[in-house]
Amino acid sequence: MRNVHGDFIWYELMTSNPDAAATFYGAVVGWGSHAFAGDTTGYRAFSANGTDVAGLLRTPAEAEAGGARPSWFGYVGVDDVDKAAADIVAGGGTQYVPPTDIPGVGRFAMLTDPQGATFYVMRGEPDETSKAFDPASAGHCQWNELSTSDPAAALSFYTSRFGWTKGDTMPMGEMGDYQFIDHHGGMIGALTKATNGMPSAWLYYFGVEDIDKAAQAVTENGGEIHFGPDRVPTGGYIIVASDPQGAMFGAVGPRRE
Repeated sequence: MRNVHGDFIWYELMTSNPDAAATFYGAVVGWGSHAFAGDTTGYRAFSANGTDVAGLLRTPAEAEAGGARPSWFGYVGVDDVDKAAADIVAGGGTQYVPPTDIPGVGRFAMLTDPQGATFYVMRGEPDETSKAFDPASAGHCQWNELSTSDPAAALSFYTSRFGWTKGDTMPMGEMGDYQFIDHHGGMIGALTKATNGMPSAWLYYFGVEDIDKAAQAVTENGGEIHFGPDRVPTGGYIIVASDPQGAMFGAVGPRRE
């Protein structure tokens, strides 16, 4: 059965060195990687226990020339890509890639919200349910976090387009509120105020079996930890890190010691 409108259905890493990235995330998250049969573009999938959960590709030359840096992107499933893209632009967003078909895969568009955070919308061609986002499974994305220059405007923007709803709020002192986001009966992430002049951006947290081993693997394989390991209200632990090419990501999991 197809995912409902507003679900996160895929995650994708654009990077300057796909081979090195595949090795790094294999060590940190435990992913395998493979090419798709018949593909000639170099696109690969990251897999967790036999389930494809994310994609991996080299940053296109024209994007790199325009200043694009290695980054993770999320895909939000929609019922109608053209309608969703037009609505996002009408609401103050920017369209980077217009609605485009990938034969056998689906139709997608790359956009930003009004504050500049980049994401994709997509309608997959297969009717299979994506399990790329699964808060209960290691190797899958477990949390979607938006840091934004205008939390109130961002909340209104996303809830009105994707059916997301405002969840609980956790006060963070001078940092403002950490606003949880619910969708289709479950919590999918949160949004918070961007600090220190940082640009608005999404950060994706991938589940790991052991947060301390994941943190050790980050540093041993050329990445950098910017925060953590630190306990979160759900009871697990997180780190925020960058891979050797500079793409930011999060990891979440238990402490086994």
